[in-house]
Amino acid sequence: MKRILVIGADGGIARQATRAFEARFDCAPTLYVCDAGTLADSPHPVIEGAATDGAALRAAMQGQDVVFANLSQDIPQAAQAIVEAMWDSGPTRLIFVTRMGIHDEVPDMLPSTLPCASLDPHREAARIIEGSGLDYTLVRPGRLTDRAEIAYATTRRGEPFANPTGKVSNRSVANLVLRLATEPGFGRGESFGVHAL
Repeated sequence: MKRILVIGADGGIARQATRAFEARFDCAPTLYVCDAGTLADSPHPVIEGAATDGAALRAAMQGQDVVFANLSQDIPQAAQAIVEAMWDSGPTRLIFVTRMGIHDEVPDMLPSTLPCASLDPHREAARIIEGSGLDYTLVRPGRLTDRAEIAYATTRRGEPFANPTGKVSNRSVANLVLRLATEPGFGRGESFGVHAL
C-alpha cells in the first residue's frame, strides 16, 4: 500500500489527485489542509495544519511513503518546512507543483501572461527542493482548467514549454502526479512541464 500525504489538499490539482489515488486499491491518501472544514465530507484522514508548520508536518509525515504538495501561498517557506520535515520524519519521495516559466522555458511570453503574478517564489521553492537531496519531482503545469479530461504531454527541464497558451486540465496534471507517486523510478530528479495537447 502506497501511503501518500497530500499537502494543500483543497487545491484543484490536489482534489483530482486524491480522486485518482482513491480509485487505486494500492494507494491510501492522507489529506493535509489549513482548514479541515473544506474537506469535511472526505472519506480519508484529514489533518489540519499550515504548510509552514514544521512540527505539524513532521507528525503528519509519520508512516507516509510519498509527499505531494500543491500550494498557493508561502511557497518557499513551505518548501523549506516540507524538506526539513521529510528529513526528520522518513519519507524521501516528494512531488511538488510549481509553475510554468520557472526555468525561463517560455522566453517569448510576457510576465503578465504567465499563470501567476510573480514566478520568484516558485523559483526559490524549486531551488530549495532541487538542493534538498530528496527523491523529488517538480511539476510545472501551464494554464489550468476544470475540464473533465485527461489530455496532456510533458517537457523536461531544458526543453521549451510546448503550447504555453493552451489550458491543461487539473485532471491531466493529477494523472501525472498519480504516475509519479506509483511508478517506481518514474520522474525521479526531473522537472516536468505539463501542457495541453
